[in-house]
Amino acid sequence: MGLKPAALPDFPWDSLTPYRARATQHPDGLVDLSVGTPVDPTPVVVQEALRAAANSPGYPTTHGTAALREAVVAWFARRRGVEGLDPSAVLPTVGSKELVALAPALLGFGAGDVIVHPTVAYPTYDVGARLAGATPLPSDVPAEWVDVAGVKLVWVNSPSNPTGAVASREQLAAMVDAARSIGAVVFSDECYAELTWDGSGTAPSILDPEVCGGSTDGVVAVYSLSKQSNLAGYRAAFAAGDAGVISRLLEVRKHAGFIVPGPVQAAMAAALGDDAHVATQRELYARRRATLASGLEKVGFRIDHSSAGLYLWSTRGEDCWDTIAWLAELGIVAAPGAFYGDAGAKHVRIALTATDERVLAASLRLTNAR
Repeated sequence: MGLKPAALPDFPWDSLTPYRARATQHPDGLVDLSVGTPVDPTPVVVQEALRAAANSPGYPTTHGTAALREAVVAWFARRRGVEGLDPSAVLPTVGSKELVALAPALLGFGAGDVIVHPTVAYPTYDVGARLAGATPLPSDVPAEWVDVAGVKLVWVNSPSNPTGAVASREQLAAMVDAARSIGAVVFSDECYAELTWDGSGTAPSILDPEVCGGSTDGVVAVYSLSKQSNLAGYRAAFAAGDAGVISRLLEVRKHAGFIVPGPVQAAMAAALGDDAHVATQRELYARRRATLASGLEKVGFRIDHSSAGLYLWSTRGEDCWDTIAWLAELGIVAAPGAFYGDAGAKHVRIALTATDERVLAASLRLTNAR
């Protein structure tokens, strides 16, 4: 195991700098739809829990408080159809990105090992493999990797960032079955699960009994409160599932000092226990989504997938950088699909994370550009 920063690609968002500069010159100002960072207030119930726990002079536990782990278990049962999860198999993390980036290294994978991730994907899955010295393998179906030597970890991302596609229980079960057949572990990044737009409720979890056969062996769900609860600034996330895998992560994290602050743990427990603020936020994003989708479709964009999550995966049938340049002339910044793999080269990812006023401004600019 070893971290190898020299193998990392350039940070992709740096390449947006000239397009952002052009968009900033728009007379009505910049509309930044390039990053999925929340702009709405942190829920009052969460702020109050944070304040109540502010007197926190001692070190928090790496494993998290019993109250937090029990809140995670209750949330999985109430919102995701996962009953009987063991609280000891829950681990809070400092946001989910650090776990995505470090999981292969923390589990001891390295040279000669293969880390599978979706072909159109958040770049950090690839980065995590490279940091560990392992080999990233983009693939969406088990037939492409089940016979590949050295596959140790398979990343699933549903709902997907950037596409918003949601995997069915049958698709997830096929991934789990294939990984188990070769002794690999499946990590499922599910942080957009509460933000679905097709009326189907929350997206299926890798821990759903119909997916994992009622056993958490070899499966770990990763979840973040950044999106559903506007807690990106709190760095509040958790992993849950296979007790052995969680124990290995916990042991290394104890040594390394990867600990979620005590007041944040209290805030997380409060957020997980309150469904009302999530429903309110979902409705807000749904309205913004409808406003942006209308403007995009009126000007000739096609929106693919996007049945969940905080993005519209959109295309004009041209190279994504041409679309990015066109949007910049309208004062709008989006994320080029090329950031997420070669298969995304003709799409752009347009985030819903802007104020109502900025979302409406973007939609009107698009409509008037016809």
